[in-house]
Amino acid sequence: MISIEALVLVVGILLFAGVVASKLSDWVGIPTLLVFLVIGMMAGEEGIGKIAFDSPKMAQAVGSIALLIILFAGGLDTQWSSVRTILAPGLVLSTVGVLITTFSLGAFAWFVLGTYSTFDIGAGGLSWSEAFLVAAIVSSTDAAAVFSVFRISSVKPLARIRHLLEFESGSNDPMAVLMTMAILGLMTSNDASIAGVGLGLVTELVAGAAAGFGMGWVGAWIVNRLRLSASGLHPILVLSIGLIAFGFANVVGGNGFLAIYVCGVTLGNKIVRHHDYVLRFHDALSWLAQLGMFIVLGLLVVPSRLISVAGVAIAMALFLMFVARPLSVIACLTPFRTPRNEVAYVSWVGLRGSVPIVLATFPMSYGIARADEVFDVIFFVVLTSVLVQGLTLVPCARWLGVVDEQETS
Repeated sequence: MISIEALVLVVGILLFAGVVASKLSDWVGIPTLLVFLVIGMMAGEEGIGKIAFDSPKMAQAVGSIALLIILFAGGLDTQWSSVRTILAPGLVLSTVGVLITTFSLGAFAWFVLGTYSTFDIGAGGLSWSEAFLVAAIVSSTDAAAVFSVFRISSVKPLARIRHLLEFESGSNDPMAVLMTMAILGLMTSNDASIAGVGLGLVTELVAGAAAGFGMGWVGAWIVNRLRLSASGLHPILVLSIGLIAFGFANVVGGNGFLAIYVCGVTLGNKIVRHHDYVLRFHDALSWLAQLGMFIVLGLLVVPSRLISVAGVAIAMALFLMFVARPLSVIACLTPFRTPRNEVAYVSWVGLRGSVPIVLATFPMSYGIARADEVFDVIFFVVLTSVLVQGLTLVPCARWLGVVDEQETS
């Protein structure tokens, strides 16, 4: 057992190391996500820190809470005037795009890696349920990764592309959560049916969006009219409304992650009192959540186990980047007559990040067989995505001619 004093010291050191090391993102162009994950791995039992951490449930709890904060902050910072122009393609990407990615990657993983390949996980290849579970978990782009890359990069893509990617990454996480939970339900329950799962997905999406918008509208009315004695209480009041939206959505059968994002968007565009102060507070809180979440998830990883799943993970990562993601983007954006160079860039900016790693802890808590190996595969896929795609966002934007010269410094 570690004392409270020692725990506080360790947390302080890790936070300090994460903030200082984040400067690498500016100097070298390494995504912040990767820096934080590496710090967590170095502090783990196989790193220099020798911290033994083997609690998927705790990592899942920390990751889920941090994800709520990140989605809420991203929603608060989303301007409706910008979203309105890309709302239709953004919604299609965050729903239909996730489905296309899941089914194409799942089919590849099951048919090629599970049936006709020498790539094995443990005692055998991927079953169809394991293949589609992994595909669903990595089907969404990551809000934290996309937000952080665009905020710190000196080279920015065109505003409409940036708004589209930020909206997609913020709104497709709930879809990935729903798909993951649905497949886990099919794997663990004999009573679950595909039709029932589909109806449940639609119900959770509609109820979650309605709960988020309703709580955001009511919350904005309260914030704009309630005079508090201390200005520091306003950001806390706004945060409480977002958390209520999450909890209320789950009570009425909706998706809480979608609800808190929609609530954030509604609040961010309706509140007037202390608006800028509220945004700055939640931006700082979002960074703290990202740092803490990535470090905890890094601690959960056992680097030596990654070697055994490297073949499967690399094959899935390459298919995801070069086939599944482009296929889903082309199918979703072609009806909107999006220019080809913009479609190509959106296809490439499909960063995976914290959300897949957080979702990868769910099979462990459900008692799924070989859940540890599934977690390792997903972690490896995320690392590959961050390294390959994260490090090439700037040159790719220049090459495709989608740089916003007015925003680029």
